[in-house]
Amino acid sequence: MKPNPVEPTGSNGDGVVRPMGDGFQELLGGEIDAAGGEMEEAEEYRGAIGRTMFDLPNSKDNTLTVLLPADEIGEVPSQSLVRINSRAKDKGGDGRQYLAAVVQGPFAEPDGLKADAPIVVTTTVRGALFLPKYHGRIQVEILGEEVDGTLVPPRFRPLPNSPVFALNQAETEEKLKLLGDVRLGLAVGYEAMPVALPSTRKDVFPRHLGILGTTGGGKSTTVSGLVGRVAAQGVAVVIFDTEGEYTRIMEPTTDANMLAALKRKALEPSGVKNVGIYRLIGRETTNPKYGDNRQFSLDYSNLSPYAVMEILGLNDAQQERFLKAYDVARRVMLDLKIYPANDAEKAELLELDEMERGYPRLTLQAMADIVRLCADKVADEADTYLGTPEFNKNRDRIAGILDQTQLPSHVWSWRKVQGSLSRLLRLGIFDSKAAGRPNYDAMTQPGRVTIIDLSDTDSPQVNNLVISEILRGLRLQQEENYQASEAGAAMRRVMIVIEEAHEFLSSERIRQMPVLFQQVARIARRGRKRWLGLTFVTQLPQHLPDEVLGLINNYILHKIADANVISRLKRSIGGVDEGLWDRLPNLAPGQAIVSAASLARALLVAIDPTPCQLRMVE
Repeated sequence: MKPNPVEPTGSNGDGVVRPMGDGFQELLGGEIDAAGGEMEEAEEYRGAIGRTMFDLPNSKDNTLTVLLPADEIGEVPSQSLVRINSRAKDKGGDGRQYLAAVVQGPFAEPDGLKADAPIVVTTTVRGALFLPKYHGRIQVEILGEEVDGTLVPPRFRPLPNSPVFALNQAETEEKLKLLGDVRLGLAVGYEAMPVALPSTRKDVFPRHLGILGTTGGGKSTTVSGLVGRVAAQGVAVVIFDTEGEYTRIMEPTTDANMLAALKRKALEPSGVKNVGIYRLIGRETTNPKYGDNRQFSLDYSNLSPYAVMEILGLNDAQQERFLKAYDVARRVMLDLKIYPANDAEKAELLELDEMERGYPRLTLQAMADIVRLCADKVADEADTYLGTPEFNKNRDRIAGILDQTQLPSHVWSWRKVQGSLSRLLRLGIFDSKAAGRPNYDAMTQPGRVTIIDLSDTDSPQVNNLVISEILRGLRLQQEENYQASEAGAAMRRVMIVIEEAHEFLSSERIRQMPVLFQQVARIARRGRKRWLGLTFVTQLPQHLPDEVLGLINNYILHKIADANVISRLKRSIGGVDEGLWDRLPNLAPGQAIVSAASLARALLVAIDPTPCQLRMVE
C-alpha cells in the first residue's frame, strides 16, 4: 500500500501551490513570540569563523579539526593564526582561551556528501552544473593557552563546538614575532606579511645559522640578500666564497628575472655597500676590476701543528717524524733567540696552546728546513743550503742540536713529510712579506663586508687552511673587541658565512681532522657570547655531521628532496610541524622554511629576490 504523498504547504492536495491565508503571518509571529523571539547567535559565537569538531580515533595530541562555513574559508590561509575560546563555564565548558596555527588546509568539503560521491564525480567529469553546498575544514596545531595575555604550554584541549576566531595581520605578526630589522621575505599564505629576524638578539645570528638546500633552490639569493640587510644594520660580514659568486654584490642586479621579481614586490635593485675583496697571493679574483681588492698570505705560525698534520694527511709514522722535527725547530728558535727574544715573549710562551696555534715566528720555510736536515741526517747525506737565512748562517749550532736528538729512523717517512711541506712551499701562500696579512680589525668594523675569494685555489686543502687561519684571526680580534666593549666601546657584531660548508666540515673530514673541527667548535661556543656568528651554507646537508648540526640553532631550509636527509634534520630541528616537512621536497625556487629562535614557530617564507648582482644567479 502506497503512503499518501505529503501535500505541499498552501495546496489543496492537487499539487498546485497557492498563497498562504491572510492570517498566516500573524499566526507565525505569535508562535515565534511564544517561543521567546527569533533565534539569536550567542554572544560568545559572534564574529567566529568556525567551530571546533569532536575528536576522532585518529586524532593527535595538540591538534584538532575546525569546521567553518564556505564564505569563511578565505579567512584562514595556511600558516594563519586563530584564537579558540573553549566553551564558557555557564555553557558546560571550562572558559579557557587558546592560540593555534593552521597546519593543514583550508579544505572544501560538500555538505552531507563525500567529496568522491558518484553524483559529484559524474556531474563534474560530464561538465554538468552541480555544486552542492559545502563547508571548510582546517587542521590546527595548538601553540599554547593564553593566560592574562601570556602564552603558556597547554594542559588541556579546547572543547567541541568552541568558537574559533581569525587573528588579523597585525596581531598575527605580533604573536608570531615576525617584527625584526633583517627582512627575509613574505609569509606564504598572506598577501603581504613580512618575515624578519632581529639583528640585535643574541639568540639569533650569534647562535649560528644553517642555510641548506639542493642546487637551484635559492640559497645564493638568500645569502646575498641576507648579507646586504645584515650589513645595513651595522653587522660586519665575512664570506668565504669558494666559487667567486659574491664578488659583484656591490653592484645592483641586472638579471631580467630578478628585476621582474623585485618589481613585483616593490623593491629596488641595489648593491651592497662597503665591500672589500681578499684573495690569496698569486691567485686571481673573479672581479679583478674592483678597486678594494687586495691579496694576503697565510702565517704558518698561526696554524696548530696538529691541524697541519691533519690537513696534510700524514699517517702515524709521518706524524711522529713531523712532531720530532717540530720539537727540534722550537729548540733551534730558542737557541738562536729568534723566539722568545725577551722576558715578555718568554711569558707569552708559557701560555702557548699548540692545539690552537703553532710556535710564534716559525715559518713554513724554517719548518721545511728542519725536516730536510733531519731527513738528511737519518740518510747520512749532506745538505748545502737552507732557505731560512738565520738557519743557514748557524748550520753548525743546528747540527749540534741534531746530534743531541734521537731521530726516528726510516728515511722514506722523513722524505714523505719533507715532500708534503715542499708542496705547501711551492703554493707560495705562506709568510709573504709583500702580501701581508688580513686586517682583522678592519674586517670587523660595523657594516663592513669582506669577501674571501677562494675561487682560484682549486684545492679543498688550501681552502681549509685559509678558513682555519682566518677563523682563528677573527676570533682573536673579536676577543679584543669584546674586551673593549666591556670598557665602554660599542660592541662589534660579526657574521661569518662559510659557503660549501660540506667541503670544510664533512663527516669524513671531521674524522680525518678532529683538531680542525675542535677549533671550529671552540669558535662557535665562544662566539655565541661575543657576537661572532657562523652561517653554514651547503647544497649537501647529508655530508654535515651531527656535531656540526648541533652547533646550529637557526635554519633556512630550501628544497631538499632526499627523504633520509629530511628524516635526519627532523631529529635536529625542533618546532617544525609535519605539514611543513611534507612540503620541503616540493618547495619552489625561492621558497624556504625558516626556523629561528626569534620566531614563535617555523614558517614557510617566499624569500625576497636579491637586489644585488650575483655571478651565478640561483
